Amino acid sequence: MKFAVIVFPGSNCDIDLYEVMHSVLECPVDYVDYRQTNLDDYDAILIPGGFSYGDYLRCGAIARFAPVMETIIEKANQGTPVFGTCNGFQILTEAGLLPGALRRNESLHFVCQPQPLVVENNQTIFTRLYEAGQEITLPIAHAEGNYYCDEATLAEMEANGQIVFRYQEGTNPNGSLANIAGITNKAGNVLGMMPHPERASEAILGFEDGLKLFKSLVESLQEKA
Repeated sequence: MKFAVIVFPGSNCDIDLYEVMHSVLECPVDYVDYRQTNLDDYDAILIPGGFSYGDYLRCGAIARFAPVMETIIEKANQGTPVFGTCNGFQILTEAGLLPGALRRNESLHFVCQPQPLVVENNQTIFTRLYEAGQEITLPIAHAEGNYYCDEATLAEMEANGQIVFRYQEGTNPNGSLANIAGITNKAGNVLGMMPHPERASEAILGFEDGLKLFKSLVESLQEKA
């Protein structure tokens, strides 16, 4: 079992993801350059937050065309788990691996704070160790986390259980439709979310609610093996 942390120009949370897998969970993990096109050695792919290509065009829009993305799309379509946080979520929507889009925060301000969430679906490979409806706290840090999709897509996601995390009622920090904080694809093997579970995986960081996400993924892969 081996993990890939994809590194784009402008990624700045790649070290956070690497350290969760390497130092906390003691799993084999590599940094993988965005120019790489062979991911055959990896059982799961992690896409970090940051500012890929400086967000000069639109968040994730340039990264979507990086050489590694063609392989990631292929692997995801074959069932390989893919996780993206913050800018990683934006990249996954731009690549068409997740529905919808991320827009500027409703306030037009960057938000950086501990954020209360609700685990909407604990029946995924990423959330199996959480309780259904569990309230957790994860850090957020973004300017374009306002999730949007059309009504038909929202209804389909609701029906399929694709909405995995929501912001607690009354605490929506960016104006996301239906308080959406994280979603999966229909197959459930691709997860994108705005909050940063990797920044909440050790007591020394002040939060540990994010660790169960990575433990869930590890356990899911172990069972599959």
